[in-house]
Amino acid sequence: MPGQVGDKAPDFKLPSPDHGEITLSQYAGDKHVILSFHVFDFTAG
Repeated sequence: MPGQVGDKAPDFKLPSPDHGEITLSQYAGDKHVILSFHVFDFTAG
């Protein structure tokens, strides 16, 4: 079920070539984070 505008994003982990692994919680209260989803990026359609 999708959240509402203004809800906190759930914590997640992503691989990083520079840091090994990055989590969203690493930046909590320290930096602004923008999540951008590109549904059909890198596809032929």
